[in-house]
Amino acid sequence: MAAWAIFAMAGAQFAQAQGTRVEGTVRDESGASVAGAQVDLHAKSYSAQTSTTSSGAFAFEQVPETSGTVVVTLKGFQQVQRDWSAAANAPAHVEIVLKPLPVNEQIVVTAARTPTRLANSPVSTIQLTKDDLQATPALALDDVLRQIPGFSLFRRSSSRIANPTTLGVSLRGLGSGSGTSRALVLEDGIPLNDPFGSWVYWDRVPSESVATIEVAQEGASSLYGSEALGGVVQFLTRRPTPAGISLETSYGNQNTPDLSLSAGGQKGPWESTFAGGVFHTDGYFIVPEADRGTVDTKVGSEDGTADLMIGRKFGSGSEIFARGWYFDDSRNNGTIGQVNDIRLGQGALGANLQLGSAGSLTLRFYGDAQTYHQNFFSVASGRNSQTLTDRQTVPAQGVGGSAVWSRAVGKRQTLVAGFDEHEEIGHSNEILGTIASPTADQSAGGRQRTVGLFGEDLIQVAPGWLLSVSARWDDWRNFDAFLVRTTLPADTTKTTLYSDRSYDVFDPRATLVHQFNDHVSWSASVYRAFRAPTLNELYRSFRQGSVTTDANPALRAERLTGGETGVDIAEFNRRLEIRGVFFFNEVIDPVANVPCTSSTPNCALAATGTTQLRENLGRTSAPGFELDGVGNIISHIQLSAGYQYVNATVLSAPGITSSLAGSWIAQIPHNVLTVQARYANPKRIMVSADGRMVGKQYDSTGNQFLMGGFFVMDAMASRSIGGDVEVFAAAENLLNRGYLFALNGGAELGLPIAARFGLRFQFPNR
Repeated sequence: MAAWAIFAMAGAQFAQAQGTRVEGTVRDESGASVAGAQVDLHAKSYSAQTSTTSSGAFAFEQVPETSGTVVVTLKGFQQVQRDWSAAANAPAHVEIVLKPLPVNEQIVVTAARTPTRLANSPVSTIQLTKDDLQATPALALDDVLRQIPGFSLFRRSSSRIANPTTLGVSLRGLGSGSGTSRALVLEDGIPLNDPFGSWVYWDRVPSESVATIEVAQEGASSLYGSEALGGVVQFLTRRPTPAGISLETSYGNQNTPDLSLSAGGQKGPWESTFAGGVFHTDGYFIVPEADRGTVDTKVGSEDGTADLMIGRKFGSGSEIFARGWYFDDSRNNGTIGQVNDIRLGQGALGANLQLGSAGSLTLRFYGDAQTYHQNFFSVASGRNSQTLTDRQTVPAQGVGGSAVWSRAVGKRQTLVAGFDEHEEIGHSNEILGTIASPTADQSAGGRQRTVGLFGEDLIQVAPGWLLSVSARWDDWRNFDAFLVRTTLPADTTKTTLYSDRSYDVFDPRATLVHQFNDHVSWSASVYRAFRAPTLNELYRSFRQGSVTTDANPALRAERLTGGETGVDIAEFNRRLEIRGVFFFNEVIDPVANVPCTSSTPNCALAATGTTQLRENLGRTSAPGFELDGVGNIISHIQLSAGYQYVNATVLSAPGITSSLAGSWIAQIPHNVLTVQARYANPKRIMVSADGRMVGKQYDSTGNQFLMGGFFVMDAMASRSIGGDVEVFAAAENLLNRGYLFALNGGAELGLPIAARFGLRFQFPNR
């Protein structure tokens, strides 16, 4: 025994002589490894320095102490200091998460299709971090984005109760008068826009899977093509490293349970992530109580989504992956039996390849298939009876792919080049009339194919001066289009075959950025963009309330010319940042819903109610300006505000009606103001309050239906209860302000107070 004791004491003395091993990893807020960060170790009088490897790891051997500090420094990120201590005969391990420096130092990828400093971004870009998302009281992702003054959907309603066909994105007053989206929405480079109508199912993306959101607010067709006429919104999801799980669940009034989950991990070269979510709400009555009848029910929805990725890393930073999504959504649209649902599946293959001195290459290939169902009713006066007028089934598929290459040339230039192609196939099958007495069986649809080539050059032309030039050529084709109508009960069929159409489009863009000093920068840009009409606009009709909107197979593509100039100011040790931008956009042949008359071509007047037709106007314009700022007043307190004014009006409408000239574009307010106050002390509590003021707007192209402005306030509070668990309470429209989101076809009310309680679980804790 004495001998063993001697050997043990000798081993301990030998281990102490060998010193302590201090190891760790450095990652960013999304969980991605951070390479090349400088790590300084201090332990009493001893110090040492190293850098992180490509996997974000670092290690110090034979440190002659058992405790001390490490300091991690990397350009573009805030410096981080952590204490470390080692147990007997065990290494000390430190996990460090770097946060970006203030806004203009953050890295974005959407605006240039390659990683770029936000200060050098060739497009006016806003980035929301995971901390921003968790500090926003809104439940749905589209409602989170409404804190950006220039962001809105076709209507004021939240996606939690709105008809999916109204969920198209509008940025800077460029909303489509037909409900489709004028902005492209991506998830890690994969389009989320519906292949038939280009609207967006916002609950497809579980909120817990999102690391950051980037919003590029200008015409981006020079890099992204047709669907990016008004800009791009991209969700960048969490990486599978470090391994962990993140969960948020809540329950609120209107019987609203919600669950969002994200998990991931890595073993050797293999990695995988899973994200999913389920949501339900009974909703509320959208028809004002004074107008409500026996056929009215609450608008509500429920959905489920799943997203699985399996990938493999190889070489120096390269990876390949396969990914699949499934989404199921059902909605009650406000009267008995008036429902819609969607079933959607999507798959993707991708690769992120590091080619050494040849640059990098990003590959994406995807396909999706879906079926959409919708019932429409005509509600009688008094709202005590209704008649089924249309039962629609809309199958649609989309396939596509892209390849993007980028390479730094010297120290002052980055080249980007790429190719993408996508094709959509879909048709609307309709049974018109009642179930007992159908009047017609109709099917209409077609195919679209777009092929694009693009290039970009980012040049540091002089110290403090950056020039970005990009251009894209698109070939758009619409073919195999048809209309088959069988009149019942006579059973006579008429088939109409529409002519194939195609055209080529060239969209250039140029941006100049000047960094005067560390505090002030200026930028200016000019651009062209386009948007082709969707299969939905060309071939599918629909009804809302008493208004029927007809499709128009003769629609032409929209063309946009725009520009902006702005200044960014950061002062007082980055405690205050202010941005101001003036912008101008003009659209030729914009698609809008216009009132029908007996002389309107391609328009069949409805037997009851009123009728609109999707039609190309002559020109619209949307000049305006934005002001926003962020102030870190004292420790833990942040104030931010944003304001947008946009004079979105119709300039001309030849061949339709001259009375439209000078009218406001439907569903676009001229004034939007957002404010947020946030107190965040991780050791105590986080409290935030958001306010949003939206000015008056019209619910028709002819400006007959005026909806007044409104102000809503949201609030939330959260607190850690130990370990990896946090509890929170949140409320949207805390003051329960009433406002309209529709008036044409009948008054419909926006979301009343929606409060919920919940918890978050995250392991490992950030």
